[in-house]
Amino acid sequence: MRNFVFGVLMIFGMLLSCRSGDEDSLQQIDQILNLYIKNSAGQDLLSSKTPGYFFAFPMNDTNGNTNSAPVNASLKMRADSTYYIEYIAGAKRLTLDSISPEDRTYHSVIALALRRTVNNVTDTINDTLEIQYHWTPSAFQVSKVYYNHELKFTKEPGLPNVVTIVK
Repeated sequence: MRNFVFGVLMIFGMLLSCRSGDEDSLQQIDQILNLYIKNSAGQDLLSSKTPGYFFAFPMNDTNGNTNSAPVNASLKMRADSTYYIEYIAGAKRLTLDSISPEDRTYHSVIALALRRTVNNVTDTINDTLEIQYHWTPSAFQVSKVYYNHELKFTKEPGLPNVVTIVK
């Protein structure tokens, strides 16, 4: 019995020693991107109440292993009934630069096909979304977003990753 108690205490001690006592040593993850699409009048083009709204937005990883590498994204709605596309992850991240082993930039490139009906015909607008991520041992976060090769977002500490596109 004494050996059993000693064994349990040893295992318990080993498990505790594997834990980091410093909660600040955990890497902060900030990779959720919210994409709003509006027209020049400021109307929500993801809402079915807006004429010419986009009813579908398939996303494809251009760096994927195959020609068709779908990326998951969800249509979400804020409390004020404004819709947005929430992208969390799924596209392959390639190294863009590696300043040091402790400071790297990655990026994902996504083909976005915005579909709407115009004069009873489905119209598809093909756009490109590039998301750059900054990685350090303490943080992994979205740092920049380019839409059709134009910079649309630069990370500001403490603020959410929100991009608004005007079509």
